[in-house]
Parts: sequence; C-alpha cells; structure tokens
Amino acid sequence: MTVSNGPPPGRPRDGELEELRRRISELEGARHEPKHRLRALGSCLLIILASVLALLAVVAVWANSIVRDTDRYVATVAPLASDPAVQQAVTTRVTDAVLQQIDVDGLVAELSDAAKQQGVPPRIASLVGDLDGPITSGLKELVSGTVMRVVSSDAFATVWEDANRRAHDAVDKALTGSSDSVVTLKDDQVAIDVAPIVAQVKQRLVDAGLTVASKIPDVHTDFVVVEGKDVGKIKSYLRVLEIVGNWLPVIAVLIAAGGVFLASHRRRALIGAAIGVFLAMVLLGVTLTVFRAVYLDHLPAGTNEDAAGAVYDALVRFLRSSVRAVGALAVVTALGAFFVGPSRGAVLTRHFFGTGIAAGRDVAVSAGLRLGPVGRFVHRFKTWIGAAILVVAAIVLFTWSYPTMAVVLWTAVIVLAAFGIREFLDTDPADRPAH
Repeated sequence: MTVSNGPPPGRPRDGELEELRRRISELEGARHEPKHRLRALGSCLLIILASVLALLAVVAVWANSIVRDTDRYVATVAPLASDPAVQQAVTTRVTDAVLQQIDVDGLVAELSDAAKQQGVPPRIASLVGDLDGPITSGLKELVSGTVMRVVSSDAFATVWEDANRRAHDAVDKALTGSSDSVVTLKDDQVAIDVAPIVAQVKQRLVDAGLTVASKIPDVHTDFVVVEGKDVGKIKSYLRVLEIVGNWLPVIAVLIAAGGVFLASHRRRALIGAAIGVFLAMVLLGVTLTVFRAVYLDHLPAGTNEDAAGAVYDALVRFLRSSVRAVGALAVVTALGAFFVGPSRGAVLTRHFFGTGIAAGRDVAVSAGLRLGPVGRFVHRFKTWIGAAILVVAAIVLFTWSYPTMAVVLWTAVIVLAAFGIREFLDTDPADRPAH
C-alpha cells in the first residue's frame, strides 16, 4: 500500500495557506487604511489644538488671577516695595515732585533779607544772594535722603501693600482704560498715585527743621508700573483672556482627551499630547524672556530700565511659575504613559521595581505580617484602585488654586508611593502556599 505525505487532492498546501492569509491581511489592511489615516489626522489636529489652548489657558488663568484675586494681585506687586531699583525710581520721582513745590528763589530772598536785618556786611549779604545753586543742591540732597529713608522703611512696604490692596478694585477698570482711581491707564501707562509717600516725606522734612516744607500742598504724582506703546493693545487681549480664563483649561483638557480617544494607539497619543503641552510651555517661557528684552528696549527715554525690569519680573512671576508647573505635569504624564507601555525599557523597569517590592513583601510575611482579607481585596480590585489613585491626583491638581512645580512633583511622588503600596499589599491567592 502506498502512503502519501502530501495534502489530499484539492486541498491547498501549507505555503499556499500562508500566502492566502497574507493576501487577505493586506486586503483588510488596505480597506481599513483610509479610516486609520483619518483617525490619526483627526487625533493629531486635536492634540495640536489642545497644546495651543494649553498655552492660552495658562496666560488666561494668570490674567484672571491678577484681575479678580486681590490676594494674588497683592502678592504679585508686594515684592516691588523692597526692590532696590524700584525704591530708587520712586525716590527720584517723589524727590522731583517735592522740589517742584519748594520756592528756592524765595528761600534765597528770605536768607538775604535776614542777613541784612542782622547787620551782616553788604559784601556777605550779596554773596547770600548768589547761593541759588548750592541751596538747590543741598535741598535736593536733603529731600532725596529723606525720601530714600521713607521708601526703604517697613512703613513704606506697609503703605505700598495697603495702597495696592485698596486699589485692586480699580485694576479691572485700568485694564479697560476707564479708571479714574489710584490705578490708571492713560497715555499707554499703568500708574499708581504715590501721594501718601509725598505726605510722609513732607512731615519728615518739617520734623527735620525745614519748616518751608509745611507749605507743600497735597501732591498727586504717578509712579508708572507699565509703560509702552502697545499697552493699550495688550490690555484688550488680557480682557478677553480674563473673561474665558475659567473655561480654557477645561476645554484644553477635553480636547486633548478627545484626541487621545480618537487615536488608534491611545498610549502613544497620550505621550504625544503631553509632549505637545510641554513644547507649548517651552514656547511660552521663551516668549516671556524675549518680550522682556523687547519691552525694555522700547521704553521711553529717561525711564529707569532696572525698575522697569523688576516690575516686569514681578508681574510675570506667577505666570512663569504656572509655566513650570504645567510643563512638569506634562513631563510626568509622558513618563507615566511610557513606563506602562510594552517597550523593553518599560517592562524591565516595572519588573525591577515589582521584584523588589515582592521581595520586601515576602520578608515582611516571613516576619509575621498577615495581609489576609486586605491582600485579597487589593488583588481583586487592583485596577480600580490604580484608577482611583490617578483620579484623586487629578482632582487635587485641578482644585489646587495655583499649583507650582513643587506641588506637581510631590503629587507625582505620592502617586508613585501609592502604587508601590498597592503592589506591596497585592497578594495573589494562587501564590499562597498550600497547607
């Protein structure tokens, strides 16, 4: 009898089956390729839009906080009271305002008349009449020193903070150009009236023996906080961002989530979205630095550049903090999505830490630790517990008024610790020794 090792008549060989399967797979792939491309394109566009909105959201939240949060506004401008450049600029401004109110010619005339009445020789009396320059110089030095002592004192810091706190209600009007209060926006300037400082200087001059200072009337003079030809345009943009400030972050997150959900490879899309947001924060940080240089280069002649730089840095201090916080959150998100993936590095990292935690758990169990129902509960609901950890972390970050980079990093550390505890408490019943 003849035995045949080939396939029955009419039945395809193994090679033919493989070729047939390959062709079917190619046909199915070709059929679904347009759909996948559309999904990838849609996901990419949504992620790019979310990244741009994330940039605008950070600026909007900052603008909203400056306009609507009094404590935030005061915390923004309060450090300026102790900045040497700002103190010098205020000193110069107040000194000039006070000297304009003192009649030097009248003082010289009074001295000349007094000299004549005291029987001073005519030659000396005539010399007194030529003291305009020295008297002016001495008065300027006296007033400037007095102003500097006032400005560098704790009293000035208190006056500065209290004035800005009272003035905060006018900030919104100042940004729209309709304020007539202590914070004004006119001639492309945002200025604060420093009349209370002039009043303190006036009293100190009188106490020092310069009685003529008592005749100085109430002087209202402005200290310019922001100045530039584009202030009028900027305040319009900030007004728009202030209106949408509460919604842009939510919209950006929802659009990013839509982009991730639409993608075929959602984990990769999540990494892409996180990288997009990080790059947006880098762009915003660079823009703030470049705009600072441009702003200082276009200041009007005679403006104290150091003071203007200090004011700019104070105004954007919390904006920079938000940029760092969102950037750190994006990096943490990207790293988290990477290390839960199937790449060799991610698998080795998870295996390394998982093995170490398991070894520690075995040592604890050998020492008498009994996890019992807790271990079984954690094993049964392990996935849900992980999701709950992430949800709680997200809620903490979203409800935190103004999270900093430190808050983000500490939240990430606590999340990692929580996952480590979950892994430690996870006891698989199949791994328990039989009795």
